[in-house]
Amino acid sequence: MKKNSEYRKEALNALEGNWGNAVVAVIIYFALSGIVGASFSWPLSSFPYEVQLVSNISNLLILPLDFALTIGFLRLIRNQNFSIDKLFSYYNARVWVTMILVVIYEFLWTLLLIIPGIIKCYSYAMTKFILLDEPELKYDAAIEKSMEMMKGKKFKLFLLDFSFIGWALLCILTLGIGLVLLVPYMYTARAAFYEDLKAELDSYSTVVTC
Repeated sequence: MKKNSEYRKEALNALEGNWGNAVVAVIIYFALSGIVGASFSWPLSSFPYEVQLVSNISNLLILPLDFALTIGFLRLIRNQNFSIDKLFSYYNARVWVTMILVVIYEFLWTLLLIIPGIIKCYSYAMTKFILLDEPELKYDAAIEKSMEMMKGKKFKLFLLDFSFIGWALLCILTLGIGLVLLVPYMYTARAAFYEDLKAELDSYSTVVTC
């Protein structure tokens, strides 16, 4: 597979001329996330902790929006347009239920220990891309395909994410404002990682078949 610096370079090249739409999409996502979270958490603020958990569950409402954001940056890597009007196009059972299952599985693994939870997060990292590219897969089938793809690649993706640590620190210094630039950069780099991984596995499958 390619070096992490190559994924970051591909991301910057893909975002060139598309930063405007990318930033607007991220702002919309952040704004709606805040509105949804506040709408559920404020009325419950005086209730016991167990009841306040509903405010966390409310985040499930924006999972299809996060999916749309991820897919938008994959389209940029594929030299396609990033369309803001498609942000709300994926509120369907296939996407919603699959993403909810991912969240549940990650949560359950994290209950065991933090490290296993993190490892599983990386195992499931390709699920959104798979939902787009393989429409016949959904729910556990899409998640299992991601786990299969990420065998031996989880640490590689972790290192790609970690390579943005300097940018993350800058975001802290800007009180989070820099996230509107970091999120498109990271999401697009991850999309480049997926494209490279998919090409590698497709090439391997072709050799094995022959």
